[in-house]
Amino acid sequence: MNAKVQSLKAFLARAGRVALVEVAATKGSTPREKGAFMLVSGAAIFGTIGGGQLEYMAIDKARQMLFSPLEGEMAAKRPEGVVSEGTARASSTAAATPPGGFAATLPSRGRDIRATLDIQLGPEIGQCCGGRVQVLIRLVDAALEAELIQAAEAEEAQLPHVYIFGGGHVGQALASAVALLPVRAVVVETRAEALEGMPDTVQTSLTPMPEAMVREAPAGAAFVILTHDHALDFLIVAEALKRRDAAYVGMIGSKTKKATFRNWFLKSADGSEAEFARLVSPIGADAVKDKRPQVIAALAAAEVMTALAAHAGARAAPHPVPRGTAMAG
Repeated sequence: MNAKVQSLKAFLARAGRVALVEVAATKGSTPREKGAFMLVSGAAIFGTIGGGQLEYMAIDKARQMLFSPLEGEMAAKRPEGVVSEGTARASSTAAATPPGGFAATLPSRGRDIRATLDIQLGPEIGQCCGGRVQVLIRLVDAALEAELIQAAEAEEAQLPHVYIFGGGHVGQALASAVALLPVRAVVVETRAEALEGMPDTVQTSLTPMPEAMVREAPAGAAFVILTHDHALDFLIVAEALKRRDAAYVGMIGSKTKKATFRNWFLKSADGSEAEFARLVSPIGADAVKDKRPQVIAALAAAEVMTALAAHAGARAAPHPVPRGTAMAG
């Protein structure tokens, strides 16, 4: 089980009464997108809907509902009752939306205690986004808790994989950077000691043949190669470039190292110029002349996330219909 799902389960287990706060609808510029959610208990929160006064107002209303069920039920039945300062209003007409962009829809239950806040993000509440957010708040029962966990597990299963080959200084820093991101990170090493101290949310793999991990990786994966051995780097990169379905292939090093790899790849590894053109090296670009591991890791993490988003967008985009081809009616 992924540590992020474990964190959700742990929060739900210790929190007692909990309210689910979801972004049900948005208009204009807003801190978070429709489907973003957080959980609120009497003493803690899990997740975020964007922070600022929007979030404070939602937390305040959620805790009112947690400790005053009758008041929360009345708010749910009241068509246009003001429930907070500014432009927050309660409504019983908002449809439930899935949390966190999950595919499953959370069903409405007959006697659910719920409220909707309709909030204009203007100077009246100290925010200048200018958009409008509708927030749906519901008390979490056993069935809804089970659905949240199931949806979180389904989302985790769909996260893109990021393989980090090498657990040295930059590998450790990169693992720490991506541990906070919505990816499934795997650090691959041939040395057991290099895998010590990795973040809890990062998987590790100790293997004498790291290139085999490339062949076994799912489609759409990102490969970042930064081992302690240039020859091993070259072997892994060659395998990764053969994966036409890879979202990103990056290798740490200099322009000289990249040129050396190109020569070997084309002459000895049966590689092509088209495959070589997909290699990102040095990783993290070279706009920032700073070789500290943490800086390289931050730049490389941003580069990987950009590539993953572009790859996902390309897969989701509809294929154009060639001219002269009739579309079925």
